[in-house]
Amino acid sequence: MHKIMLKSKIHGATVTGSDLNYEGSIAIDKELCAKADLAEFEKVEIYNINNGNRFSTYVIYGSKNEISLNGAAARLVHAGDKIIIACYALFDKEEAETHRPIVVLLDDNNFIKEIIVK
Repeated sequence: MHKIMLKSKIHGATVTGSDLNYEGSIAIDKELCAKADLAEFEKVEIYNINNGNRFSTYVIYGSKNEISLNGAAARLVHAGDKIIIACYALFDKEEAETHRPIVVLLDDNNFIKEIIVK
């Protein structure tokens, strides 16, 4: 049996922009991706703290401190919105017993405040 568990998340990210005409995805600062163990093209769930929208997309690497939603997802956010970016993974029973997710907390300018391993 496998369990789907939180692998990592970026909490309190501030949306820096959106582009409705891009093919899709969320552009995230490459350094933030590394700290949160997010790979380019990996699936993520987005939770908009401002309006409650919840949706999924995939990661592309962005510029320093960038958190930008593209394509259809651009309609679900506005610049300045606070979001949570969550990534889940499958774990077998043994892995699940010892797994601890990575939580990257950001300030209002998308700089890392703290990294927590739960």
